[in-house]
Amino acid sequence: MATETEPVEQQIPPMPAKPPTIEAETETTEPSRMDRAKAAFATQRGHATARTKDWLAGNDLDQVDIIQAATLKKQRKHDDKVAHQQRIVAEAHGRLHHAKTQAENGETVSAGTLPSLGGRAAQEEAKLAALQATIVLPPTDREINAVRSGKKMGRAAAVAGGGVATLPVLGTVLEQAATGQPLLLIAVGTAASFGWYLISRPFLARQADDAPFVDAPVSLPATFLADPTQAGGAMSVGSHVVMNVEQLAEGAKPFPLRTVSTPSQLAECVLLAARAENVPIVEVADVQRQPWGWQCVVRVGESTPEAIIAKSGALETRFDLPTNGVRPQPLRARRACAILRLVDGDPFATAPGLPYRAPKSLSITDRFRIGTSVGGEPLELSLAGVMGLWVAASGGGKTGILQALAEGVTACYDNITIDCDPHGDGLEDLGDAVRITARSNEQIEAVLLFFLVMSKARARLRAKLGMGKKWKPSASHPAVTIFIDEFPKLSDLAKLLAFDLLLVGRKELIEVQYASQGGTTRYLGENIAQMMALKAVGPCKVGDTRAVFGDDSVREGYLPHKLSPATDTDAKDAGHLFIQGVPGMADEPIEYAIHEAPSDVLRKLAAERADAGLLDPDQDSLDGMRGVDLPEYAEAEYDKQGDLKKPAPVSLLTWEQLLRLCDAEPPAGSELTDGPARAAVEDSVAVMEKAGVDRMKTEPLLAALHEFDPETYGELGVDEFKALMKQAGAGSPITLGPIGEEKNPRGFKRDRLRHLL
Repeated sequence: MATETEPVEQQIPPMPAKPPTIEAETETTEPSRMDRAKAAFATQRGHATARTKDWLAGNDLDQVDIIQAATLKKQRKHDDKVAHQQRIVAEAHGRLHHAKTQAENGETVSAGTLPSLGGRAAQEEAKLAALQATIVLPPTDREINAVRSGKKMGRAAAVAGGGVATLPVLGTVLEQAATGQPLLLIAVGTAASFGWYLISRPFLARQADDAPFVDAPVSLPATFLADPTQAGGAMSVGSHVVMNVEQLAEGAKPFPLRTVSTPSQLAECVLLAARAENVPIVEVADVQRQPWGWQCVVRVGESTPEAIIAKSGALETRFDLPTNGVRPQPLRARRACAILRLVDGDPFATAPGLPYRAPKSLSITDRFRIGTSVGGEPLELSLAGVMGLWVAASGGGKTGILQALAEGVTACYDNITIDCDPHGDGLEDLGDAVRITARSNEQIEAVLLFFLVMSKARARLRAKLGMGKKWKPSASHPAVTIFIDEFPKLSDLAKLLAFDLLLVGRKELIEVQYASQGGTTRYLGENIAQMMALKAVGPCKVGDTRAVFGDDSVREGYLPHKLSPATDTDAKDAGHLFIQGVPGMADEPIEYAIHEAPSDVLRKLAAERADAGLLDPDQDSLDGMRGVDLPEYAEAEYDKQGDLKKPAPVSLLTWEQLLRLCDAEPPAGSELTDGPARAAVEDSVAVMEKAGVDRMKTEPLLAALHEFDPETYGELGVDEFKALMKQAGAGSPITLGPIGEEKNPRGFKRDRLRHLL
């Protein structure tokens, strides 16, 4: 029988002491108006802070606008340089005009003032022409980032300056409001409210896009034109790494360079090709696109960049580039790094041409531009006191190189240019501006002996003239620059003289530029390549590279043997070279191209410089040569009885005799005028022609003159006759070679006397 369950007693919680009311519940669930205002202000402040930070960071600046601003800034900077140089040119011409006016008015003007002012005006005009011819390239990443940073700093300065500037304004507003003039307070409050509204609106941070490439020049090959719709990675700045080997995708394979359009793609292309050829490149940085291809900096993780040089041929295949299209340049400042140039065009197509240099517009101590590097840097040098060796195989452009050097030194007001070439035409196009041109062995030997003796004389004169330890060039005491082309074809005596001049001529500013088709001892005889302060090598054999630059030079990146000499129809790499020892420049294994000028241009320049007057050696040096002993190998040999055993292989001539021997113009004012001296020379030539001989001993010649004109020469003795011939410029009797039974008598040669007339 079911029973009923007893009811369970329900537990009711006790009533709280202060039960909640409807009003309390309302206050708990809904914030007050003040809370809502605070929350809204906090949100607005967050928007304002984010918007201000974004504005200060310059994230609202469009990259294209920044590039355009950088381009305009670069153009303005170039225009300012041109304008500044124009002012300098105007000032130089003004000074020249003033000096000319003074001279025309009879005022005292020193002899060297007008040439000096004219030279300076011409030099400044040449600088202006070079500036005006310079192409303003698109801005680099460094320049673009500098513009962006400048705008950001300007904004930060505006904010800081604005905050400080509001203090006095606020004081003025409050002062006027306190005196019953609230209009300014109302205006400021309205403006502040509107400004707060603008910056406190909801804000979404922008996503920074990769910086696009600057538009490529129209001269770029189609292979290197980037697709403008693909941004790619931003071009690197400084040593910023674009990509390293750890970022390569697994299984990625090398691809040709023609598919590359962005820095990141270029870096990937280089790293994949290097990995395929076991070249230890681990990083690619500083990517730059050039009109001729690409340039970047690579770093090897082990060994040295020599590995790149050793595998350059294989890398050219990977990149699908032409021969010598991979050109690495190891960096001395960073042993593990090299500049890698990937060339599929002419790197020198945009190099500036030869600047105009007016006659006597330079000093031999001035630097002048003769070429441009593959990276676009100028090759400038001064030959003052510099002995140089220039090596290039046949077709390598030696003549153009020497003419580029001579074009600079023949424009100097304090230099004498000498041209020696036993085989070719030397400095033919500049011949009018060259003081002496020597082609035969006799001429070259006489020239080298003359200046060897002069260098020894100058060494003793420097202290007397107050010059110190080096000869100081001037128009009155000029330097001498001797060009010797085809050095291996000199006679043994000329080589010996040239070698001695190499040892003693530098301090006396009698410098020699030696040119040869090879740099080994087979060509040079002596190992003089390593003794040269300045040495350059164009297209050649690898042995020449090592002989001139050292055994490790190829591993260091000196690769002139990879250059190709010219053919009849293709200039190829003629005039391209690697160089060491340029004064004021670090030795880097970088390729240069020499600026060659057309023959007609050089001839016009030479004619201008000849009209302006060529220099002769200073009288101090000429007088000092009288007390200098000749080298032993240049003197005659005598036996114990004093009889001539071996004649002197070369005679030391006077300057006038040397000029006549080389068919050069005589010194100004030294023309042989009418008088007894000229008559003696004319009559001596006449009696030799009558006798049908080209030389005569002194005594028989005087006897023939007695018979030819007894009235004039009947009472003339031998010593008086010698003095008369010396007065005419014929000098003392010279060795004549075998005549009859006499092996080497002394007398006069008919052709030498003719030169005096």
